[in-house]
Amino acid sequence: MQKKETLKKGFRQEKAGWVFLHLEGSAFERGYQHGFFAASELKDVLKNLRFLTYWNTGMTWDYFVEKSIELYAHHFTDLYLNEIKGIAQGANDAGVEVTWQEILAWNGYCEITSYWWPTQQDTVYADTKEKCSAFLATGSLTGDGRVVMAHNSWDNFETGQFGNFILDIVPLPEEGNRIFMQASPGYIHSATDFFITGNGIMGTETTIGGFNKYDPKGVPEFLRVRRAMQESKSLDDFVKIMLDGNNGGYANSWLLADCNSLEILRLELGLKFHNVERTKDGYFIGFNAAYDPRIRNLECSNTGYGDIRRHQGARQVRLEQLIQQYNGKINVEIAQTILADHYDVYLNKDNPCSRTIDGHYELDAREYMCQPGRPIPFQPRGTYDGKVMDSKMAQDMSFSARWGNSSGIPFNAETFLLEHSQWNYLKGYLKDRPSQPWTIFGSTK
Repeated sequence: MQKKETLKKGFRQEKAGWVFLHLEGSAFERGYQHGFFAASELKDVLKNLRFLTYWNTGMTWDYFVEKSIELYAHHFTDLYLNEIKGIAQGANDAGVEVTWQEILAWNGYCEITSYWWPTQQDTVYADTKEKCSAFLATGSLTGDGRVVMAHNSWDNFETGQFGNFILDIVPLPEEGNRIFMQASPGYIHSATDFFITGNGIMGTETTIGGFNKYDPKGVPEFLRVRRAMQESKSLDDFVKIMLDGNNGGYANSWLLADCNSLEILRLELGLKFHNVERTKDGYFIGFNAAYDPRIRNLECSNTGYGDIRRHQGARQVRLEQLIQQYNGKINVEIAQTILADHYDVYLNKDNPCSRTIDGHYELDAREYMCQPGRPIPFQPRGTYDGKVMDSKMAQDMSFSARWGNSSGIPFNAETFLLEHSQWNYLKGYLKDRPSQPWTIFGSTK
């Protein structure tokens, strides 16, 4: 009976390629609803993790689960650990065998495989993956003075394809803010990082490429950002929580806004160094390289900053061009257009590739880049979504989202593997992503 009462507080809906979960109650109850309603997707996640982790690292999934407990579990309070345990219990009751330790490791998967694991190898640690295009504008740049925020996620398709969840998380009143965010099944954070909180904090980020510092004793990023979303009462609170115990994991340029005051903020967060800029009339862009010279030169290598042969430098230039082109007119529709842009500033033509704001490694021979270890051509990687909101939508706890690709270009796994058989080991692990429309999602009131 108790399980039925718990499940009644939440629900699942599907629309335009997205899975929407409303989760409400105590931490364990919200987790239980999450795990139960997302059980089928969690089964697919675990299938991929158990194969691909070994393929990509030479170490088993169980090894990383064990290390996640060692590195991360002691940083958790009962509030957030109970949510993770609830996810595992809900999934098990829905017929999917998974431990809470595996859910914890999945939440920290990016950090432990891309930030901690390279420190355990004999190779140079400078291989963090670049994962997004984003911008934030306010004041005279937007059509009506509202804040406009836009972001698309980049990742390897075999893991990024699970990022089609939108979570409406309603904690008990004493536990903190409501959270409305994009996520993956089983996540207590966003990872793609596009969110709005119940007290009006809008947020997104882009990773800092080539980042090579990590403190295994610090607090993992996925816990800090969940705490920042749920516990922050202001932009200053958010920054303070992100700095507290910072371990350098998933180092990002955070783009934040207050939808009530219309102030925007950029936090570039390395390990030893960070930088905060804020304005009520201006913009910030994110293109996977740090502006701060200390972070870029002392905590990163091979960043691609300013190099238009590479995706960081090319998107740096193109985002600036588009912001100026639409100066004074930026709104939700124009933000969607910017995210779908395919202009290649290196070749000076429309050319969907890794250098465009809507990134397509899967279409790119990558023949123009000169760097240590030549880049992999035609890699199943790139943009798999788009999200936009303005401050009015944020006040209503809603945003516009497009699943599959920001421009609507479909991805067919079978066709891709026939054309690029070097990736055949991903057969059965890659999913199709057909073209989907932009769709507005909102929290339930």
